Amino acid sequence: MGLDVQVLGGPSSDNALFVRVNTGRATHRLLFDVGQGVLDGVARPEVTATDHLFFSHFHMDHVAGFDAFLRVNAARERPVHVWGPPRTSEFVHHRLRGVMWNLAPTSGGDWLVSDVDPPRVRAARFALPERFETRHDLGERLLDGPLVSHADFTVEVRLLDHRTPSAAYLVREAPRVNVDAHRLAAMNLAPGPWLARLKNGESGLHEGHDLAALRTALLTQTPGASVAYLTDLRLDDDAHAALTPWLSGVTTLVCESQYRHDDADLAALNHHVTSVQAARLARDADVRELVLFHVSDRYDGAERAALLQEARAIFPATRFPDGW
Repeated sequence: MGLDVQVLGGPSSDNALFVRVNTGRATHRLLFDVGQGVLDGVARPEVTATDHLFFSHFHMDHVAGFDAFLRVNAARERPVHVWGPPRTSEFVHHRLRGVMWNLAPTSGGDWLVSDVDPPRVRAARFALPERFETRHDLGERLLDGPLVSHADFTVEVRLLDHRTPSAAYLVREAPRVNVDAHRLAAMNLAPGPWLARLKNGESGLHEGHDLAALRTALLTQTPGASVAYLTDLRLDDDAHAALTPWLSGVTTLVCESQYRHDDADLAALNHHVTSVQAARLARDADVRELVLFHVSDRYDGAERAALLQEARAIFPATRFPDGW
């Protein structure tokens, strides 16, 4: 149970993030960006089971693997949900129309694509049986809470500056409900299937006890795990101040570190983040761990190791993704 966080791609290639929200009853799969070759690290059944695809922005290194995602998901029966900054529906529509669909099936293949343009979210539908020719506008809603709300998780979004809006995302697992074993024993109650009824909010009695009263006496809530995805942004003082409270207490911060501290001028020029900036953000937001990714290929292995040490000098709980 919990969040499984997998950074896709290697240290000198395109990167993305794959998150599995595992409740023990179901697994929800979330993909953040889809650069070239990143899906090579994900089994095909998991790609086809992906519930949501989130784009940060539409530079080539974040979208070059989209055709691989499209190929296995174009005709699936469940709708494909896609989210991203302004113009996402425009860009995705162009990609969908870039393939000949003369043999398209007559059902399935619904793509629901949403543009995040605070304070609004605008949605459109594209359908494979129509060869994705027609844009069906689905209206807009006010973005006054999470972008995606599910009983098991939420996804929040902030737009940042990369000389184009770049979306940062924060996944929060639903609070975990646990039974206090000591109180259970003190009340001379034995564990059993009835606890599922208790957690599900059912009414009634158990061994003469009202279930509503037992919920108050026995159930405790603890915050679920969380992961934030930040890539391709200018992390100046204003952005740091805005992000710190939003990221407060996050379990895992996955943050780009395109440049070493000595190349801070290049980072500012190109609207990217340095190792030191990422570490200071992690420290000030009091996150549990910082995972650095999206490192410039200008650095060799020794320089990447030095980049990591720069961050660890400020925030010791910093690491590269597994396998780097």
